[in-house]
Amino acid sequence: MSKLTTLTVLGSTGSIGKSTLDVVARHPDRYRIYALTANQQDGMLLEQCQQFAPKFAVLLDEAAAERLSANLRSAGSATQVLTGVAALEQVSAAAEVDAVMAAIVGAAGLRPTLAAAHAGKKILLANKETLVMAGAVFMDAVRASGSVLLPIDSEHNAIFQSMPHNYGGDLTTSGISKILLTASGGPFRNTPLSELHHVTPEQACAHPNWSMGRKISVDSASMMNKGLEVIEAHWLFNAPADSIQVVVHPQSVIHSLVQYVDGSVLAQLGNPDMRTPIAYGLAYPERIDAGVAPLDLFKIAQLNFVAPDFERFRCLALAYQALRAAGTAPSILNAANEVAVAAFLDRQIPFLAIPRLIEAVLERLPVKAVTAVEDVLTADADARATALELMPSFH
Repeated sequence: MSKLTTLTVLGSTGSIGKSTLDVVARHPDRYRIYALTANQQDGMLLEQCQQFAPKFAVLLDEAAAERLSANLRSAGSATQVLTGVAALEQVSAAAEVDAVMAAIVGAAGLRPTLAAAHAGKKILLANKETLVMAGAVFMDAVRASGSVLLPIDSEHNAIFQSMPHNYGGDLTTSGISKILLTASGGPFRNTPLSELHHVTPEQACAHPNWSMGRKISVDSASMMNKGLEVIEAHWLFNAPADSIQVVVHPQSVIHSLVQYVDGSVLAQLGNPDMRTPIAYGLAYPERIDAGVAPLDLFKIAQLNFVAPDFERFRCLALAYQALRAAGTAPSILNAANEVAVAAFLDRQIPFLAIPRLIEAVLERLPVKAVTAVEDVLTADADARATALELMPSFH
């Protein structure tokens, strides 16, 4: 029997967090939940605490934390409720924790994920911003502590599975010529450009293949999510920008591919369900049932591939630009995008203003070197302030 793995789930009320708990519930003999965390969804967190009985529950919102604490007491639960970023760091680095699912969306996930890295935990990384904002700092922490880092994004997980098991961080010596990062193209892949001026948040969030949160859904529609994944792939696999190619694959069946110098291309295929990479990360190097139906190739019948349109998906071009600029550029890109997407979801700016606002922020702020996490947090704050300052001109 395998050793019981103690797990902290950062962002347990989001789509990745809920899928993680679904997999965990299928294997009660393998996993125990140490802590569950959320921003302010105390109602859902209460239900999760009642099912999984974690030692700790963390909410960033103090009022929500007070409600949860009162409701847990009334239910006779022993789960302790904490609040704040320091509490997120605490439950990520605690000695009792074996693994951390890092699934908090946005820059808020950076500090607790970094705390897990410093503590040498097995990190299941589903938070893009940790690597986008602080790739060098985070990877240094992983190497220094001996932490095990497993990518959970379906694309990076597929690349990880398609690489040599002894990959040492050098594409050339591993016989790899290129990483092929697949993208669905989102809901506007074939929409005439003239019609994108008038798309609504509801249309942008209606992803054809995946069930995701609203922010990530908009990032998929603009293909900023793929741009962030290009930056992630650079840090995860020590791959230069020119060795990472985005391929639009509408069916979302091939999750990504690795091209080798001998002409071979290895790919990982599966139904578009995040429980597959989550289960792979949880059980690695073993495999466990994820509750996902097997792939029916006869039903799929065909697989299509198209080069990305960088005019249609300007955000993808900006991400490549930020990766090549290095330093704080990716942090600026990410922060400006978070502000722009939030404004679009609040109907303050149109969809096509998202890349224009991001580009304006990148042009306004100088790129600086990154030597510590404080450098990226400063760049993040400056970019958010600048985006808010410039936003009225993009209404």
